[in-house]
Amino acid sequence: MRTEGEDSDPAELARLQERQADTSLVYQGHFLNVRRDSVLLPNGKHASREYIVHPGAVMIVPLLDDGRLVMERQFRYPMQRVMLEFPAGKLDPAESALDCARRELAEETGYTATSWAHAGVLHNAIAYSDEGIEIFFARGLRAGTRQLDDGEFLDVVFHSTEELDALAAGGQLTDAKTLIGLLWLQRWQSGAWALDWQQIA
Repeated sequence: MRTEGEDSDPAELARLQERQADTSLVYQGHFLNVRRDSVLLPNGKHASREYIVHPGAVMIVPLLDDGRLVMERQFRYPMQRVMLEFPAGKLDPAESALDCARRELAEETGYTATSWAHAGVLHNAIAYSDEGIEIFFARGLRAGTRQLDDGEFLDVVFHSTEELDALAAGGQLTDAKTLIGLLWLQRWQSGAWALDWQQIA
């Protein structure tokens, strides 16, 4: 069992852990599956857990030489509104996270990057999904031609860190992954969090 934080005492973990007793596939979609599990609780009782199985995704924080960030505005159907986001996308089968990040950045924005840094992973819906989004930073950007998927519609826009901070404070920027990306960006810019940059041709 994977754990978070500093609490790695096996006795403490056993006090909280739920164990799978049975599992069933409720829905199988194009890339999302929904499962319903029967679990054994730490007190010996049983409970039901319904959750989404996700293939994993990436998000890119693309930094232009002038300090601005490459962003996207895209209509998100479940929200019924246009959302401001960092570029992101799901992993293809057998695709590495870095390869996915490079592909999604180029396809959605037209930009390629010569320098990449893996910041970490975020779990954006831990109560009902196993989705993990790998966070990458990209710089040394070069503009090119977008190659959007059929049926994909989005605008590429540019914002400064200060503008994004103001949008977040005003409740206009609400996408969870983008807020986490902004946090990473500000912590890195302040020198509090490090990034290990790699040159990639």
